[in-house]
Amino acid sequence: MRELRTAVIGIGNMGTAHARCIREGEIPGLALAAVCDLRPERLRWAEANWPGVARPADWRSLLDPALPLDAVIIAVPHPLHCEIAQAFLEAGKHVLSEKPLDIRLSRARKAVAAAEERGLVFAVMFNQRTDPLFIRAREIVRDPAFGEIRRSSWTVTNWYRTQAYYDSGTWRATWAGEGGGVMVNQAPHNLDLWQWICGMPCRLTARLGFGRHHRIEVEDEATLLTEYPNGATGVFTVSTGEYPGTNRLEICGTRGKLVLEDGGLKHWRLGEDVREVSGGSGEHSPRIPMTCETWRPEDKGPAHAGVLRDFARAVLEGGTPIAPAREALNELAVANAAFLSAWQELQRQLARLDGGEADVGGRHPLRHEVGIHVLHGPCVFWQVPKRERRLPGTVRPRDDMAYRLTTWHKASSKLPSSADIIPQTRFPRLAE
Repeated sequence: MRELRTAVIGIGNMGTAHARCIREGEIPGLALAAVCDLRPERLRWAEANWPGVARPADWRSLLDPALPLDAVIIAVPHPLHCEIAQAFLEAGKHVLSEKPLDIRLSRARKAVAAAEERGLVFAVMFNQRTDPLFIRAREIVRDPAFGEIRRSSWTVTNWYRTQAYYDSGTWRATWAGEGGGVMVNQAPHNLDLWQWICGMPCRLTARLGFGRHHRIEVEDEATLLTEYPNGATGVFTVSTGEYPGTNRLEICGTRGKLVLEDGGLKHWRLGEDVREVSGGSGEHSPRIPMTCETWRPEDKGPAHAGVLRDFARAVLEGGTPIAPAREALNELAVANAAFLSAWQELQRQLARLDGGEADVGGRHPLRHEVGIHVLHGPCVFWQVPKRERRLPGTVRPRDDMAYRLTTWHKASSKLPSSADIIPQTRFPRLAE
């Protein structure tokens, strides 16, 4: 069997796990040809544990024709994912990226286009798509017997993290290093599964808590309200500040209901469509015949190794990977729409104040540890007070947060009026 000469870029926790799987022969069709990391100590570790594997510090060195590669796996900080991916795709290499696809939708779209123009495989490590629980849920919801979705709700607050977790790396929970907080670190798996099972919303409103539970500059809590083309609604809540947490997905259709919780699935099947009963029954509150099935998978599926094997299969045998980058654009669009909606709401609050460039007292009205500042007109950003800062310098909107915020008053130094703010974000409006 042909083996793809594969490089792993970034050998932190996830990159090391992927490289070890390949090196130990657990992924048929992939051979570890190189690893790359900026940290000398990680390269020394790789030299001691994986002799014969190339170990450049700069990922650009892997583009040298003298080091022939077939594929790369990207496991670096989120803002670099598609910058690196596009370079290798343009060089004719297949790419598997860690989640999320990127933090900028525009950059991600360019990388996806580069892959499709060249007929290359570009996949994302959404390993929970291999979980039998979610595969079964998707099959049920997409079966016509479930009827039309009317509502979905996912509360996923079992991501509890401490301040020590956020302090464990200078890049963690920063706009520059990670590109966000819970929405780009923990929630992408859930957001991907939500749209994979229920479809993409057309409208979204969000409230994000920036540094609500921790001394960080990014969000550690989010609540999204979505609307779908058929009028269905959805609610998504995620937090790293609650304990004990909840992980419950509920989907209501016109002919059934689905609840995923505690590793199991409950499926109610209705004998009639609720719309037909509503329009044809003379009773005020009739009881509709139904059955209920409980199902629990034996395991959680092949997870990361399953995505790696599927990536090799897609390259060597053809076909679509289980988590293609084009579909990963959906998760990124939902996440970025949530950021934009939250920032627009903040702008609407600030628009009630007089003045152009304004310092709103240096404090968030709800949380004392995070200040709100407005610079360069509508570019809004959050800054941790100096005494609590882990990194030197300040958070500059041009470099960090503004790349996510679509600014429609670029030339203006004034805050937008309330008439300029759209209460709900429409996905086609997203420029980034």
